[in-house]
Amino acid sequence: MNHGYLYHETVQRESEGMTLVSHLASRYAHNPESSWRERIERGLVKVDGATALPDERLRAGQRIIWARPPWEEPAAPLFYAVLHADSEVLAVAKPSGLPTLPGGGFLEHTLLNLVRRRFPGASPVHRLGRGTSGVVLFSLSPETGRGLSKAWRERRVEKTYRALVEGSPPLDTFTVEVPIGPVSHPALDSIHAASAEGKSAKSEVRVIERREGASLVEVRIVTGRPHQIRIHMAACGHPLAGDPLYAAGGGLNLNSAALPGETGYRLHAWKLSFPHPRTGARCEVECRPPRALRAPGDPSG
Repeated sequence: MNHGYLYHETVQRESEGMTLVSHLASRYAHNPESSWRERIERGLVKVDGATALPDERLRAGQRIIWARPPWEEPAAPLFYAVLHADSEVLAVAKPSGLPTLPGGGFLEHTLLNLVRRRFPGASPVHRLGRGTSGVVLFSLSPETGRGLSKAWRERRVEKTYRALVEGSPPLDTFTVEVPIGPVSHPALDSIHAASAEGKSAKSEVRVIERREGASLVEVRIVTGRPHQIRIHMAACGHPLAGDPLYAAGGGLNLNSAALPGETGYRLHAWKLSFPHPRTGARCEVECRPPRALRAPGDPSG
């Protein structure tokens, strides 16, 4: 059981005049209006610091705070390893199954929460999907975070992954440039997938080892769209082995009710190279792949 959470928000102009209960029910639709009314009547919601009534009319600029009671979070591997640490930058190894950030029922069972117990000022510069293992980079100050984010936007950060994919690609090296954008999803408003109306995306793929029914590949992503490697490998006809979400072609697996955070696929953030925000020197961090994603020439041990 975690410790619960206090949610903070500021009323925007489009919500002005709405009742408090209607606003919360429309904004957080995972709970019905009856549930929100009960929470408000129990004093778990405050407006501008005062206990509110369900049918109280809202004004733009007001501050709403509501408490989510403690809940039992899904199980996750609650560990990580430090790969690099200095006064400005921290790089850690995230295990598969551990979310990077809160969401989807996870709050304390996250990499962010674990890292901040030891490094209170740490903030992730990027995120990995829950099922993806490997290098996650943190800044240790707001200034460092701005410098790393700028390098990311300018594509001065190099990201190389290992993945296990279905089948055997016909070429040893190839590039995938299928656009990625939001598409409709039966349980969510939208989800990222291959889309002709999406944003440009580029992945460079190299086959490392061909196995029975599967191939081990190295993928360098030039852009950083959501779920890019999962979508691009599916788009070229070789989805990640065990991926419950994306099917060949890069669209959604219509025979599955899977959500983005579900695991089962094999994907590992192997190397991350970036300019150090203080010195400008090139830094490269490497995280040894799990056994299923190791190549014959990798170091043993």
